Amino acid sequence: MEISSTGRFEVRITAADVGKRVSVRRLSEPGGTGEKFTDTVGVLTSWDDGVLLITRKGGEAVRIAESSLVAGKVVPAAPARRRGPAATYEELARVVARAWRPVESERLGEWELRAAGGFTRRANSVLPLGDPGLPLDEALTAVRRWYGERGLPAYVQTATGAEGTQELLCAELERRGWVREVTAEVWTGALAPVADRAEGSGVVLSRTADEAWLARYQRKGVSGVALKVLGSGPSVWFATVPGAAAGEAPAAIGRCVVDGRWASFAAVEVDPARRRRGLATTVMAALARQALAEGASAACLQVETDNAGARALYAGSGFAAHHAYHHYREPATEPPASP
Repeated sequence: MEISSTGRFEVRITAADVGKRVSVRRLSEPGGTGEKFTDTVGVLTSWDDGVLLITRKGGEAVRIAESSLVAGKVVPAAPARRRGPAATYEELARVVARAWRPVESERLGEWELRAAGGFTRRANSVLPLGDPGLPLDEALTAVRRWYGERGLPAYVQTATGAEGTQELLCAELERRGWVREVTAEVWTGALAPVADRAEGSGVVLSRTADEAWLARYQRKGVSGVALKVLGSGPSVWFATVPGAAAGEAPAAIGRCVVDGRWASFAAVEVDPARRRRGLATTVMAALARQALAEGASAACLQVETDNAGARALYAGSGFAAHHAYHHYREPATEPPASP
């Protein structure tokens, strides 16, 4: 917190700092059981009618009455990473997007509208990396029209918690009634330690997802469109640990896309009856060795915030959260036009 030469707290932010990362201290709510003061760090997304809106790293929006502020200052855009490969949000967003391509896409300025028959939100959402070339309300109207023509709900994928992420866009979507349905995180780590955690023996690697692999995949009834998405990417590999008996579903599977220095992991799944035996680690090690052979050095993956088992596995392999991402769904009805 900012403290003056007289030892008093000072508020050194104004409405002109909207869009910047700030740290503020406010008086706790009357009657609360916590400390006298409460600290909040995040991006200042609005300051209207005596109320500040600050979006934290995980995407949570905190409303703070201006009258409760006792101190505040602008802080660096993002904390320095202590481990793992350095990467900007935009670089990672593009790498992850190339590893999970839609079957149809269209540009709206610097936004990419993506569709794949409804197979996963990632392949059926807008990736807004830049300016849509239209005022926001007009852009969102165009988005809703495009997805409506395909019989799909409109989703916008946004990110928070790193330099260059989209806290301001999140706040604008929420003001317009868009609903955040999913929050997950992108984690990054060095690739070599993943390969070193297990021998990777007994894992079969393939360029295609065969019937055995699909039998273990959590999304059942995979269509031809889904197969196109699964097979998309610069260099795609599928890993399978065969079942104990012929005709039995695999014990474990995984998918990896190699893209330059990056290896993007996904769909690491294990037979529930054979969990906690190191099979997920074995699958990732085999895929990591293949990626290393193709020149990759860094790894990334996506994990939901409530998947404790996966988060523990990835943390043990040297991964750490880079940023959070969210999917916002269009309002149930078209909002009224702005005055």
